[in-house]
Amino acid sequence: MSAGRLAPQDWMRAPATERVLAALRAEGLEPRFVGGCVRDALAGRPVRDIDIATPLAPEAVMRRLEAAGIKVVPTGLSHGTVTAVVERRPFEITTLRVDLETYGRHAKVAFTDDWVADAARRDFTMNALSCTAEGTLYDPFGGAADLKAGRIRFVGDARARIREDYLRLLRYFRFQAHYGRTAPDPETLAVIAEEAAQLGSLSGERVREELLKLLSAPDPLPVVEIMIARGVLPEALPGALPGARPVPGAAAVLRALRRAEAPGAAPEPLVRLAALLEPDRAQAREAANRLRLSNRDRTALLAMAEPERLVDPHVSPRERWRALRKLGSALSREVLRLEWARRHAGGDAVPGAAFRKALEEAGDLAAKAFPLRGADAVALGVPAGPRLGALIGQAETWWAETGFRATRAECLAHLEALIADS
Repeated sequence: MSAGRLAPQDWMRAPATERVLAALRAEGLEPRFVGGCVRDALAGRPVRDIDIATPLAPEAVMRRLEAAGIKVVPTGLSHGTVTAVVERRPFEITTLRVDLETYGRHAKVAFTDDWVADAARRDFTMNALSCTAEGTLYDPFGGAADLKAGRIRFVGDARARIREDYLRLLRYFRFQAHYGRTAPDPETLAVIAEEAAQLGSLSGERVREELLKLLSAPDPLPVVEIMIARGVLPEALPGALPGARPVPGAAAVLRALRRAEAPGAAPEPLVRLAALLEPDRAQAREAANRLRLSNRDRTALLAMAEPERLVDPHVSPRERWRALRKLGSALSREVLRLEWARRHAGGDAVPGAAFRKALEEAGDLAAKAFPLRGADAVALGVPAGPRLGALIGQAETWWAETGFRATRAECLAHLEALIADS
């Protein structure tokens, strides 16, 4: 039974979309848009991925797409999913299905022509929506009302949905951070707290994806506080968030970090992740291992756990410059913002003017490059070897002590003097 209409959307009427739908139409079998694209269109948000469902069997879907000259990739054929590619845009197409057995993130499925049974497999009511190409909306579990109210609600029994896939524990909080406008249901939170210990069975990649998406929300703090209070975050990052965290707490640091973030700038979820950890390199390494971070993100997380070289006044100018150059301008600024947040949360007053000056200086210094190379010493008659490296290092230290203002000509002159005296 239909439950209203979705206003016409550009992506629904795009030639590429219409071409895929035309290929899937069969006698009495109409494809529908499902999941996130319907939810976000109804909420007035940008639609990124277009998912389509159909009663057609996967093999029939592939035959029809190929007959229409559409490239098709069998991305999950055993579960009824193929991907059509038109004008470089992917369309994920899935045959309606019901779960026969579930194994965490895996399930044994049977194909069906029952749209309600297929919708009952979804995690949240707002993700169980579907609509036709003409905009007829189908809403078997009240997802449109939940979306309008900002209410995150599992389809059916929360415990059953979670046990089908424990990643839904984190997805619940991610959706609460991005779509929630009402307080989470206490009974649902109680179930989540009881099931949270199972998060350790999930792969690091899956946990990372959900956590970083959650932390990319405009204001993830209220949700993070609930996750800490309910013991969810320590289970997602075992060892990274001790049960009795000393003051300043993770929430306090994250709250201060939000104040330090550049106005209008896109959130930096990795920096927010670092705010949830102690400024401890071993803990940051453990979190990076658990989440299987890329080498780039691992380097960034470790740098944010060890900010001393950027903020300690006793560090030499040369060491500070080298640390800034290694991190780069953008990351150096984030390290400084996080350190300001940690100090502020700990009750250490950090003047705003001094903080802004440090940010500007970090960007300026990270962009500076020492104007000499080893070849310059060779050209002055110094053979390759330890002495050459030592002379270049001395010249670099002198350049740093000038406030990084000495020109190439001045550095060459100083190098010549060092060579003459050595």
